[in-house]
Amino acid sequence: MAERLLPEDREDREDRAPRAYGRLAEGSAPRTYGPPVGSWTTYRMVAGMWIRSTMAYRASFALTLVTSFCVTFFDFVVILLMFGQVRGLGGFSFAEVALLYGTAGTSFGIADLTAGSVQRMGRRVREGSLDTFLMRPAPLLAQVAADKFALRRFGRVLQGLTVLVWGLCLLDVAWTPVKVLLLVTAVACGAVIFGALMVLGASALFWMQDAAEVTNAFTYGGNTLLGYPPTVFAQDLVRGVVYVVPLAFVNWLPVLHVLGRPAPAGVPEWAGFASPLVAAVCCGVAALAWRAGVRSYRSTGS
Repeated sequence: MAERLLPEDREDREDRAPRAYGRLAEGSAPRTYGPPVGSWTTYRMVAGMWIRSTMAYRASFALTLVTSFCVTFFDFVVILLMFGQVRGLGGFSFAEVALLYGTAGTSFGIADLTAGSVQRMGRRVREGSLDTFLMRPAPLLAQVAADKFALRRFGRVLQGLTVLVWGLCLLDVAWTPVKVLLLVTAVACGAVIFGALMVLGASALFWMQDAAEVTNAFTYGGNTLLGYPPTVFAQDLVRGVVYVVPLAFVNWLPVLHVLGRPAPAGVPEWAGFASPLVAAVCCGVAALAWRAGVRSYRSTGS
């Protein structure tokens, strides 16, 4: 039976409608309202929709997955060609460089797979398509991160894991439970750090819609940087990725401890165990930046 409303009840419901469905109030910043929906639930539902769409064409997916694996593997081919001419790179053997490359590549691949879509924020702000996400009663970041979920990016994860396993098989290290746990933690925390940097870069795009390449320099560029030993770079650059943009905590500092090598000059030895703390700090900074960016958003033309 249809619900019958008195005139005053109807007016009251209309007044509450914008608050219930996230409608943009004139002269105010967009906000997300409505029944609470968990971030994980939102992410799983949106990502699952895109995965089902991708798997509807399995042959095409397999082809793009193999292509993604091969294209990213060419980055490691450069290192292979280098070691075809030299025995070491910055004092590191091939197995040690492969370990550095594999840990960084795996961490970045996981972050790119799960949160890479946020890097299209500049285009969404320019086109005003972000308003569609704000109208839904679900966490905005979870929607943006899961939108257009590209399962083909799993090829990058496979490529990083392949090189990582290759390096571990060639490496001669006295493994202990602490070193094993440190390496696993480094890969997981590295993915969190890269993901936080992606969210931080996406937050900057609320104000600088055309600066996507600048933010990519710290994510894609950082992944390339971490694939090489810190000894081949200038000390100022090494300090920058330790104290300014903490990319060194993704793999440099933990892997140096696993290999039994000293930390870069001026960096304490215990810094190799600080990846979880650095990842937590990065997430906190990214959350604050994201919240500030959403509050500053004024729809198309902002």
